[in-house]
Amino acid sequence: MEVQGQRQDQPGNPTRATKMDGHPSPRSHHQPPPPERDGSFNYDIESMDGGGAWRGRYESSEALLRYDDEAGGPRQPLLRKRTMNTTSQIAIVGANVCPIESLDYEIVENDLFKQDWRSRKKKQIFQYIVLKWALVLLIGMLTGIVGFFNNLAVENIAGLKLLLTSDLMLKQRYFTAFLAYGGCNLVLATTAAAICAYIAPAAAGSGIPEVKAYLNGVDAYSILAPSTLFVKIFGSILGVSAGFVLGKEGPMVHTGACIANLLGQGGSRKYHLTWNWLRYFKNDRDRRDLITCGSAAGVAAAFRAPVGGVLFALEEAASWWRSALLWRTFFTTAVVAVVLRGLIEFCRSGKCGLFGQGGLIMFDLSSTIPTYTAQDVVAIIVLGIIGGVFGGLFNFLLDRILRAYSIINERGPPFKILLTMIISIITSACSYGLPWLAPCTPCPADAAEECPTIGRSGNFKNFQCPPGHYNGLASLFFNTNDDAIRNLFSSGTEKEFHMSTLFVFFTAIYCLGLVTYGIAVPSGLFIPVILAGATYGRIVGTLLGPISDLDPGLFALLGAASFLGGTMRMTVSVCVILLELTNDLHMLPLVMLVLLISKTIADSFNKGVYDQIVVMKGLPFMEAHAEPFMRNLVAGDVVSGPLITFSGVEKVGNIVHALRITGHNGFPVVDEPPVSEAPELVGLVLRSHLLVLLKGRSFMKEKVKTSGSFVLRRFGAFDFAKPGSGKGLKIEDLDLTDEELDMYVDLHPITNTSPYTVVETMSLAKAAVLFRALGLRHLLVVPKTPGRPPIVGILTRHDFMHEHIHGLFPNLGKSH
Repeated sequence: MEVQGQRQDQPGNPTRATKMDGHPSPRSHHQPPPPERDGSFNYDIESMDGGGAWRGRYESSEALLRYDDEAGGPRQPLLRKRTMNTTSQIAIVGANVCPIESLDYEIVENDLFKQDWRSRKKKQIFQYIVLKWALVLLIGMLTGIVGFFNNLAVENIAGLKLLLTSDLMLKQRYFTAFLAYGGCNLVLATTAAAICAYIAPAAAGSGIPEVKAYLNGVDAYSILAPSTLFVKIFGSILGVSAGFVLGKEGPMVHTGACIANLLGQGGSRKYHLTWNWLRYFKNDRDRRDLITCGSAAGVAAAFRAPVGGVLFALEEAASWWRSALLWRTFFTTAVVAVVLRGLIEFCRSGKCGLFGQGGLIMFDLSSTIPTYTAQDVVAIIVLGIIGGVFGGLFNFLLDRILRAYSIINERGPPFKILLTMIISIITSACSYGLPWLAPCTPCPADAAEECPTIGRSGNFKNFQCPPGHYNGLASLFFNTNDDAIRNLFSSGTEKEFHMSTLFVFFTAIYCLGLVTYGIAVPSGLFIPVILAGATYGRIVGTLLGPISDLDPGLFALLGAASFLGGTMRMTVSVCVILLELTNDLHMLPLVMLVLLISKTIADSFNKGVYDQIVVMKGLPFMEAHAEPFMRNLVAGDVVSGPLITFSGVEKVGNIVHALRITGHNGFPVVDEPPVSEAPELVGLVLRSHLLVLLKGRSFMKEKVKTSGSFVLRRFGAFDFAKPGSGKGLKIEDLDLTDEELDMYVDLHPITNTSPYTVVETMSLAKAAVLFRALGLRHLLVVPKTPGRPPIVGILTRHDFMHEHIHGLFPNLGKSH
């Protein structure tokens, strides 16, 4: 083994990294010397995903090489004085830091894989196919059941709270009613924040950025753990029931992904679930497919929009797609739709308490037959421009607010809970206090439903008004968010809401939606955005009533579409979701037009909200396109060295030493004379495979290349499969004697002999597109000219990050 490191001739005066045999390490001549700062020398060799390189640090006060196995990822999260990536939504507002690794979707084509592939029978292939379909069926069923349970719980908890408050107000005990209303909200909010802050901080927020990053290849700690699933479900129920301006639709995407991850673990030795069939899914590729199905199922369960769920996974969540995955996600969302329909029909018999129309928002506008005029189209264009401006402003303000929250929440869980309690008190004060500013309106004589509404959800809330009157602002504030959207989308209610009522409600929802997202509660952005967009859409519809034939309820739908396009920058999936929500296909052209306009306007200001959050968290997300400045660089400019390379037959002690001093995932294997005529690259061996091989003690006393038959007889391909979350072997688990450390092991049978390679002169932009398109974790860089070592270095996700590249080349023009 060639152990490569760094040496220091004099304290505080580090020299260039060299191999121990005195030969210079492979490194691009374009690369600038590493910087010195704070009296120490940081040589950024690789990220955690590196191919056997390490990050070393010399301290000038100690002639000592220290290895930081948790050396940070490529991006600085927005938190102050943080040097590592963070993973949870609370990362934005002060969570603990932790290392981030990449997922490896590449098939490891070593001797064990080839033997398994040749020996696999039709029965085993059939088992794999059947089990994969069975798992997506289970994902659909469980996600549908969880979605229904969430809505059932919210409708009953929030319904009881509103009934208690209404009864007290009917008795004119207004102050007691406020104490009951605010007290219930505070207890629910505090409970949600407590379980989130102490059990699973990764459950806070919507979870869509985390799922998006995972499907991009980022393996962030705990984002799909069982504890996260538990807190996501119950925290979302408590948060929505507490009256916060947030939705459960985003958290449902995360919930579906967590369910899929739990089912796709490939069995568990801890819980004695080791059925042989389950072993087929012990790899990142199949887990990625299942989690994609889970995210689609989450959208389908949240909106009762199965086709919209498939398109959401395609447009927003997944980074890799293929036709087989489209078929599986469609099947999953269809199962969700069937499960939800059956459960809702059961509840309509009155056996589900206060379920009512159900929180699974469904707004049937099909009875309204719109006709378009030229004035209507002009109004829609104006609405799209307003949505783009408001959406860009919303994303800008949200970024600033989340940065401000980090100062409070990084102090620990008690401060996260305190912030949540403050926001809860503010929300309760607005919801209860603002309706007092609205005038009482006489009930319309031709009202289609009971007016005023007492003891249930509806358009006409009595609040403090005398009999025969209703409070329009209370009809929006004193309902669940889903019922408020129904009221805004309702047709034939042109005069139901005063302009002042709509302006006050829009201002309050816009501001409360901003300050609520980012607290330690599972919270989605879909509902706040739909509420605010529907409100200003109805304002525009009311103002244009004399010249437009469209119903204000349809303007509310178009306003919601414009604001969704302006904040989230999704087009096709949002369009289909809204059409499935409203059952109004006639609005398709106008919804498409308003989405395109709002997205185009907002893109000129900033990125979509989920893209912004991914950046704020420091998650190393790789875009589908390469930045223009990457075309000015080649792969050899950013590869890091020196490398640790293993011989095809390596000494056990050298392998153990390398594993202990590094935290990296892959190591190049190079055969040298006399094993080969000239130095040649055999392939890449993974850290996890080395640990399994060492654990099996398949050692030899002499350094001779074997046929590999001993390893092939001793191990099977599934012995090297990826374990479940956090259950893999660690170097500390090995207990090898001194005699064993002096023995040798043949690495050829477990080495991936066909890793993806690029020549060092390939443009960095082209290498980045290749890296992302293939879902790689390692991309080997080989020399252009003969007579040099067979490998120049390894490109990992870290090497394509802007911060890493600009750190190497400070004068390189940054992209905007």
